[in-house]
Amino acid sequence: MWRPCGIFDDSYGKDIAVVRTPAQWTILLAALGFLLVLPLFFSGYVVTTVNLIGLSVVSAVGLNILTGMTGQISLGQGAFMAVGAYTLMMLMNHLGLSFWVALPLGVFSSGAMGLFFGLPSLRVKGFYLAMATLAAQFLIPWAIVNFRPDLTGGTSTINISTPSFFGILLSSQQHIYYVIMFFTVATLFLARNLQRSKIGRAFVAIRDNDLAAEIMGIEIFRYKLLSFFICSLCAGLAGCLWALWMGAINVDSFTLHESIWYLGMIIVGGLGSVPGAVFGVIFIRLLELTAQTIGEPLTQFFPDAIRASMTQGLSPMLFGLALFLFLVYEPRGLVHRWEILKNFYRRWPFAY
Repeated sequence: MWRPCGIFDDSYGKDIAVVRTPAQWTILLAALGFLLVLPLFFSGYVVTTVNLIGLSVVSAVGLNILTGMTGQISLGQGAFMAVGAYTLMMLMNHLGLSFWVALPLGVFSSGAMGLFFGLPSLRVKGFYLAMATLAAQFLIPWAIVNFRPDLTGGTSTINISTPSFFGILLSSQQHIYYVIMFFTVATLFLARNLQRSKIGRAFVAIRDNDLAAEIMGIEIFRYKLLSFFICSLCAGLAGCLWALWMGAINVDSFTLHESIWYLGMIIVGGLGSVPGAVFGVIFIRLLELTAQTIGEPLTQFFPDAIRASMTQGLSPMLFGLALFLFLVYEPRGLVHRWEILKNFYRRWPFAY
């Protein structure tokens, strides 16, 4: 691994450290400080957008652990988010639990559901595993709508009571921002360290060649289920944060459309990379917001008969185009460009 000129790893601790140089520590602390003061200097619209990006990062990081690191395809991330969100809502609205008590229960309920739908990974993989997780994407919303709609609300939008933190009501996007950012940073920290642990290396071995990993003594079924569990935990946490961000939940917020978008995020960002998940989420969410912003003015040039459909279809069209271009021209994602930039900095001024 290249280091900037004059920087040497003279101990094992320095060699395995994530943040290795004074410049990196400065950048990290500056970034955390910027996140800390962001709501004080930006409008509510910007803060709301950053909140959406933050909770999307939590879900995308979990999916990247499953798909990018372990090689198990999932098309049910949106459904697992719904499990966390609806568990949180029912515990708060029907049992009267506080948000902070219902949050971990909602997260672990999603993890348990992920374990159940991860069981087919023992026998199937690839396309067939994708179909098994796709079943979760259809079964879970169906159960929400049709099984005990008196508890789930069915197709209705259900509000949740506004939580508080040490007497501060989390009723504004500025207050919610700090909750979402705390869990986002914590998820990134844990995922980055998981990647370097024994579990993370086992995940990568299974992704590269599960037969060889099993011969080496890795219990592939155990680690596959663990990967599904971690992915679903992140999805459940993102679902709970979604409920907090919106103040309400509706089953239409957790469709197959969202699951495909999360899969596209980690492909665009870079499979198997924690920074790649962040880059992918930022790129796709900003692309989505751009489509919403330019959609109305752009479609004024089209006939009235197709104007509404063009406005609704612009965002999926741009998403599909971006995904196609990345798969063809940059299959390793945005993180590959980031690595090239870092290597240039590390080698400078001796580029040869």
